[in-house]
Order: sequence, then structure tokens, then C-alpha cells
Amino acid sequence: QVQLVESGGGLAQAGGSLRLSCAASGIIFSINTMGWYRQAPEKQRELVAVFTKGGSTNYADSVKGRFTISRDNAKNTVYLQMNSLNPEDTAVYYCHAAGLSDSGRRLLDFASWGQGTQVPVPS
Repeated sequence: QVQLVESGGGLAQAGGSLRLSCAASGIIFSINTMGWYRQAPEKQRELVAVFTKGGSTNYADSVKGRFTISRDNAKNTVYLQMNSLNPEDTAVYYCHAAGLSDSGRRLLDFASWGQGTQVPVPS
């Protein structure tokens, strides 16, 4: 079982910055995709930024130029640097990862979500 633990959320000022972290733990053989989603009140969860299986990055149009996703493969950790925050960024931010875990006998697909971290940006 692969678990994701997020940190770094909290109250942010409009125009300010925050950095989120997400660390994956467990018997991980490989991570194919890892990134960030968010869910604003009364809205559906949406992609924010993600590393794809090929190693490239995808960003939501609304965050391009303001948010940057990065990772430390040795630590199975992904980061989200959020700059120029605005009230529309207010949401619960979730980390997601998918790949292969090692059960000891065979490799198993996994897809995990973190517990979410709140990022309120008051107007």
C-alpha cells in the first residue's frame, strides 16, 4: 500500500506564495505519474499540475506561469510552488500518484490520493 502525505497548506494572502509538498511512502517499485489536483467549494476536482509517465509536465491553464511543479525522485516527493495566489486558488489541494508497488511476490498497480491540504486565499 502506497500512502501520500501532503504538507505546506494554510492561509495565504492574495498575491502571496505557498509551497506544498507530497511524500509517497510504501514499497514503491516505480511511480509513473505524480502531481496535484484541487477541489474548490461546490466544484469538481480538477488537475493543477502533474508529471506524466514520460516525465513531462501538464498544468491547468489557470495556473500556468504562476505555479511550478518539481520533484525529488530519490525521496518520492513532489512539490508545488504557488506564486501570485488569488482567491480563485482557494481549494483543498490533493496529491495523487500512480505506479507499481512491490508486494514481495509480484508488482502491483497502485493509485493513491493524499488526505488533502486546505489553501484558503481570502479576497
